[in-house]
Amino acid sequence: MNIAVTIGKDDEETMRQRKCIVTGEVREEAQLIRFAVSPDGDVVPDIAAKLPGRGIWVSADRATLERAVAKNHFSKAAKANVKASAGLPDLVEKLIVQRMIGDLGMARRSGALVTGFDNVARAMDSRPTPALLIEASDGSADGRRKVLGMAKSRGLDPFVLDRLSSAELSLALGKENVIHAALKAGALAERLIFEAGRLAGFRSGKTDAGSTPAHEGIA
Repeated sequence: MNIAVTIGKDDEETMRQRKCIVTGEVREEAQLIRFAVSPDGDVVPDIAAKLPGRGIWVSADRATLERAVAKNHFSKAAKANVKASAGLPDLVEKLIVQRMIGDLGMARRSGALVTGFDNVARAMDSRPTPALLIEASDGSADGRRKVLGMAKSRGLDPFVLDRLSSAELSLALGKENVIHAALKAGALAERLIFEAGRLAGFRSGKTDAGSTPAHEGIA
């Protein structure tokens, strides 16, 4: 799973790699989920990778995390008898979504994000053009085609976040029935792209990368 994230020079220099305890693959942290062990011996997700102690890393996809729980990989990695709940994949998905909802709310309050078909269309004709298009996963296929068609006709190829439902987008943005949105480039857009890549491993979607390039699926 590739994650298209724009990073600065300093971030690139400090981007670390970790080994997944299940597959043994060495991957960038952006493609993994960090876990920590609580004082009670419970395995807890550390989505922000900030909890103290030695981290345990698992590839950011549901199937691999389910294997980690079922095959007791966490105890092997921790070299101790730790408890990993069968509900861990669902919890990770929930926590990623919560982070994305929080970032979307900040983007709205900052004025960097617009919602609605007409406002998204106007944003494509403004400068700078949106770095991120947001399409509700349960929105109509016709509306989605029109938005992506507009992007293609303007020579734009933004990242398309399409793993959040209309209800989740509406909650994040404080509006009803949000289907289309667009976000300017910046730290919030980069963070949302980052999390979209990880969420892709826990929610089925149109691509394996957490997004649909704006030029795909358009006749």
